[in-house]
Amino acid sequence: MEKTQEAVLETIYQKCTANGDNIITALQQIQNEFGYVPEESVYWYSDRTNIPASRFYGVITFYAQFHLHPRGKNIITVCQGTVCHVKGASRIISKIREDLKLKEDQSTTKDMQFTLETVNCVGACSIAPVVIINDKVFGKQAPAKITQNLKAYKE
Repeated sequence: MEKTQEAVLETIYQKCTANGDNIITALQQIQNEFGYVPEESVYWYSDRTNIPASRFYGVITFYAQFHLHPRGKNIITVCQGTVCHVKGASRIISKIREDLKLKEDQSTTKDMQFTLETVNCVGACSIAPVVIINDKVFGKQAPAKITQNLKAYKE
């Protein structure tokens, strides 16, 4: 682990210890610093606190806010709830993968510009299928429409 990364973790540890913060707060601060929760930070923090790494991973994998891998500059979220699914969410996902040249096992583009994620429901069934790019909601999407919407973020 780099010295600078270790120094950042030490600062987070000292702050969280002084405030009596819990695992979630520590993980949030780690993710705020690095953009995700690096594996080595979990083991560093586990060793420092004598809390098993499995407890950290339990929290990380339970809450959708935590990410174990670097994410792209633009986050594309596709709803796969029942209504979105019936209205073609899988075709939209396929088109996004094609447009961004993402392989099936890949969620982030090589240039780190885009990350594709899916969720079970965004609660916007009346405008299904729904795609969210960063914080902007795009309703009633179709493959051709999503290609147009992505162009604005590629520039």
